[in-house]
Amino acid sequence: MNGKNIYFISDLHLGATYLKSPLDYEKRVVRWLDTIKDDVAELYLLGDILDYWYEYRTVVPRGYVRFLGALASLADRGVKITWFIGNHDIWLFDYLRDEIGLEVVDGYLVKDILGKRFFMSHGDGLGRLKPSFKLIRFLFRNKFCQTLYSAIHPRWTIPFAHRWSTSSRDFSEEIPQFTDPDNESLIAFSKDYLESHPDIDFFVYGHKHVLVDYPVAPGTNVIILGDWIHHFSFARFDGESMDLFRFIDGKSVKI
Repeated sequence: MNGKNIYFISDLHLGATYLKSPLDYEKRVVRWLDTIKDDVAELYLLGDILDYWYEYRTVVPRGYVRFLGALASLADRGVKITWFIGNHDIWLFDYLRDEIGLEVVDGYLVKDILGKRFFMSHGDGLGRLKPSFKLIRFLFRNKFCQTLYSAIHPRWTIPFAHRWSTSSRDFSEEIPQFTDPDNESLIAFSKDYLESHPDIDFFVYGHKHVLVDYPVAPGTNVIILGDWIHHFSFARFDGESMDLFRFIDGKSVKI
């Protein structure tokens, strides 16, 4: 493996029923993965990669063949892949970890990468959370609730999960934009965390579907990765600079 760049991507929501063509979206992601295969050393998937996923002990959901195959191909080439659990792909257990050879992270990870210190998380569990959202997060991660849910046949749970996802999505044509740092919970969390951990160089998040590269302190930036519903975006770190890109017409365009 000759790659040296580190890539970050989030909120693909592959398989979502509200996408115009879920298969076309998946193929677009696979084309992007093919463009980075020769220069990627590590790939960080910052959550909500799949719009819904639930692993049973001996059964996994259908679909995602091209995408999972592309990840497996990268892993076989020596690329280290880390997948952060989001609020849509919560129920990643051991199948993708063992089958592809990737690391699954639930929560956040602080790690030194090419001489810089990164704080990485999907972001849904950070900062001030509404009580209703806290309850949902608890129920979805509770082992007993998961056992009860797994006892229901997938013919009912999968359509229900997709309807839930669709009901929470804003289908306006307006592309989500970052406009008010003072009211962004992830920036507030980053500032608070930085007070006791001043060695962080980059905070990297998903979840919000907006593109952000915001300095929260001298030498420290918050990166929010956008999504692949509106932005088709990702970040790349080469050891010196951390840059945001969009994947347009088969080419990566720096923002």
